[in-house]
Amino acid sequence: VRLVESGGGSVQAGGSLRLSCVTSGRIWTACMGWFRQAPGKEREGVANIGNGSRITYADSVKGRFTISKDNAKNTLYLQMNSLKPEDTAMYYCAAVWSGGYCPTPLPSSLMEYWGQGTQVTVSS
Repeated sequence: VRLVESGGGSVQAGGSLRLSCVTSGRIWTACMGWFRQAPGKEREGVANIGNGSRITYADSVKGRFTISKDNAKNTLYLQMNSLKPEDTAMYYCAAVWSGGYCPTPLPSSLMEYWGQGTQVTVSS
C-alpha cells in the first residue's frame, strides 16, 4: 500500500493550506490519520478518521483543522486554517486497516502504512 501526501508549503500566520493523501488501498475500511513532527520533537497525532462520523482532533488544532476523506477517490484530506508558527512540521498521512475503527487515543505505533511526508512552514 502506498500513501502519497501533497499540499504542503510555506504560508504566513493566519493562512490556510489543504493537505491531500492519495492511497492505493481502499480507505473505507481503514483508520486514517494525520501526524506531524517538528524538529527536535516527537511525532504527534493531529487528527484521525474512521468509518462513520467518528473524528478525533488534537486539542492544539481543534476549531482550526478539518479532516475528511473521499472513499471513492481513496483520498484523505486535512484542511488547515488559521495556521500558527507552532504548526510548522513535517506532516504525515498514515493508515491501518482496522475495519474502520480508530481507537482514542491513536498511537503512531499502531499505524501500518505511512506516506513520505509533506513540509508545512508557517512564518510569523
